[in-house]
Amino acid sequence: MIDIDKWTEIYNTVKRHKLRTALTAFGVFWGIFMLVVLLGAGKGLENGITSEFNIAKNAVFIWTQRTSVPYMGLKAGRFIQMTNDDVAAIKSNIAEVGVVAPSNQLRGDFAVNYKDKSSAFTVNGETPEMLSVKPMKVTTGRFVNSIDLREKRKVAVVGPRVLEVLFPGEEQPIGKYISIKGSYFQVVGTFEPVGKGEDIVEDSKVIFIPQTTLQQTYNAVNKVDFMALVPKPGVPAVVIEDKVKALLMERHNVAPEDLKAFGSANVEKEFQDVQGLFAGIAGFSWLVSIGTILAGIIGVGNIMLIVVKERTKEIGVRKALGATPWSIISLIIQESIVITGMAGYVGLLTGTGIIALIEYFMRKFDVQAGFFGIPEVNLGIAVTATVLLVFTGALAGLIPATKAARVNPVVALRDE
Repeated sequence: MIDIDKWTEIYNTVKRHKLRTALTAFGVFWGIFMLVVLLGAGKGLENGITSEFNIAKNAVFIWTQRTSVPYMGLKAGRFIQMTNDDVAAIKSNIAEVGVVAPSNQLRGDFAVNYKDKSSAFTVNGETPEMLSVKPMKVTTGRFVNSIDLREKRKVAVVGPRVLEVLFPGEEQPIGKYISIKGSYFQVVGTFEPVGKGEDIVEDSKVIFIPQTTLQQTYNAVNKVDFMALVPKPGVPAVVIEDKVKALLMERHNVAPEDLKAFGSANVEKEFQDVQGLFAGIAGFSWLVSIGTILAGIIGVGNIMLIVVKERTKEIGVRKALGATPWSIISLIIQESIVITGMAGYVGLLTGTGIIALIEYFMRKFDVQAGFFGIPEVNLGIAVTATVLLVFTGALAGLIPATKAARVNPVVALRDE
């Protein structure tokens, strides 16, 4: 049941001391406001940086280098060449591997030609599994498939920059033939890279052809430049990274302690490092904001102590007329909760509004701010902040309320 008298008293108290109440409540307002803004901005930075990971977040890349340790009569400095047999061995012997995508890149100086147009582009020999490692949007036609690999078809999938240069205007590239280093390939698909920044610019200049076709056509039979791997669900990427490198070392007679023979990049580890950084940023935001909120609580507590002092005689009258200690405590705590709750709620709305406004303009005008992405405030933060407001309000009024409940009616009535 709503006690109208208590709410009237709270209203009159706040009305009599508007400036004092406003200045006290500002600390709570600012703490909640900073919490929402800092966490929203931190999420925007996280979204911006994680969007740079335009590949599977648990992918592992492995390539060969030169050995640094003599082993089994073989000298150091030996270059290792991965092969199709290595790919088959990984699929057969390492159960934790979900995807193996061997890849080759066409080396040397060459041009890609279509009629009278010519330019230099990156040409990669790929398998269909590559789409599980590096997602992209196939806009027309199709991507390389298993039949292309088996029959070593001369087909190509081209990126946006290739279309601009070789097929300007509205010319439809599907079915046309382009010349790559003297060999003709039929265009069977076009794609758009996923991501942003420098990577998307470079990816737009790529032409994909079947990996087996590149091996046969350009004198790279049974050669693999590097591999991209993705573990099965629930398997850490580091597990397949270690097992695959150990298997390759055994197959190519490399010393187990030779850490330089095979290079690798663990995207999952890098992604976890980034996530740890943002967890630290969020923790720092909470620390700063809670510190500010605590300062506001102390201010509210001090104000409530002053209120109790000012109303000592009134409290004495109440107790003399039979008011219970709980009724006195609940009055003071309720007033404290109202001050902190209203101040914090306004801070919550203001902070959320600013983040929502920034998000709206960034989406509407497609604004890119370097590594800063779309800021967000999730529902969990709003609920947590609301619970925090109620708790801090009760905490701020607890000591003054306890003091008020202990007032001796006789002494209070003689108070001046």
